[in-house]
Amino acid sequence: MKRIHSIDFTRGIVMIIMALDHVRDLLHVDAITQSPTNLSTTTPVLFFTRWITYLCAPIFVFLSGTSAFLSLQRSANLRQSRRFLWKRGLYLILLEFTLVNFGLYFDPGFHSFIFEVIAAIGFGFIMLSFMSKWSWKTIGILGLLIIGCHNLLAIIPFDKDSIVAPVINPFFGPGLFPIGGGRTFLVAYPPIPWLGIMLLGFATGKFFELDSTTRKKIFLRTALIALLLFVVIRFINIYGDPIPWSAQKNGVYTFLSFMNITKYPPSLLFCLVTLGIMFLILALAEQVQGSLAAIVLRYGKVPLFYFLLHFYLIHIIMFLVLWSQGITWAQMQFTTGTFGRPANIRSGVNLWEVYLIWIAVVAILYKPCVWFGQYKATHTNWWLKYI
Repeated sequence: MKRIHSIDFTRGIVMIIMALDHVRDLLHVDAITQSPTNLSTTTPVLFFTRWITYLCAPIFVFLSGTSAFLSLQRSANLRQSRRFLWKRGLYLILLEFTLVNFGLYFDPGFHSFIFEVIAAIGFGFIMLSFMSKWSWKTIGILGLLIIGCHNLLAIIPFDKDSIVAPVINPFFGPGLFPIGGGRTFLVAYPPIPWLGIMLLGFATGKFFELDSTTRKKIFLRTALIALLLFVVIRFINIYGDPIPWSAQKNGVYTFLSFMNITKYPPSLLFCLVTLGIMFLILALAEQVQGSLAAIVLRYGKVPLFYFLLHFYLIHIIMFLVLWSQGITWAQMQFTTGTFGRPANIRSGVNLWEVYLIWIAVVAILYKPCVWFGQYKATHTNWWLKYI
């Protein structure tokens, strides 16, 4: 399948940014004790170090839907392509609960099974394998309805004894569920809100059949509308996000409150601002050339390969940092949220060091991504379609 420059470039940008968030998660000195978006403890730099990475998951999910559309459109056998979609969806869910969960938490006992972005994409692929028979407009409208309306569930009063809420909630909101044997199942990425993003991405694939000039105009217009809607709806402060903004101790922190939107699950305002920025990047990426663009494309062409490797690399670096700080293997705690760091011993690095390690991680992964991209382009092994 012929690759589309702007999609690979945009995906490459978010893959690079994503590593910053995970380096911060695993290595920042306050990461396991404080939230970077808690306005009572954060700093503007720390807040936006976290906020900029909000772009990653929605764009990753959105473009997965777009790629699914393009793959189906170019297929000579739609039935086989739809079958591949649900098979890849199942594979991604399995991958989430094995290599991804272990790479993130390094818990050999697998005491927590986390439903995160890869599993959400897998769920979306499975749903698209059935829904792709519908028109792209129908799928796009459904995606918009999910994005715009799923926050309404938060204001629907369910009877406390009703079985409806326990059944529905895991699909629409995050939750922690004990599954026996001292293990838990954590829904971090509720599948339905993220499905809405993927469905909208699938429908947007139709616009990639247009010439680049027309597509650029549409994407720029869409970006401006989405970002304007974000500002207006957020300013009104009634609907769109479960956390209203409020006046803070000064103008800077009031602005942080205004920008402090909800990712879990992705609120309407979260989607408007992140996808608005995505459409802006897609439009600008149509004409991006040069050596820097070529580097970004290397990451964007092999996103899942990069995604898997970067967790393990960051964890290795984390172990080296902890050992250099005198922390022994016996003191490490491999539980959800600590990633191996001891909760009762101060460890980790300062924020400026997080940025240095992030740059190093991205640089180290460049050559492996180049190699795998070339290998994938020159080989036809069946398993390459799944990575």
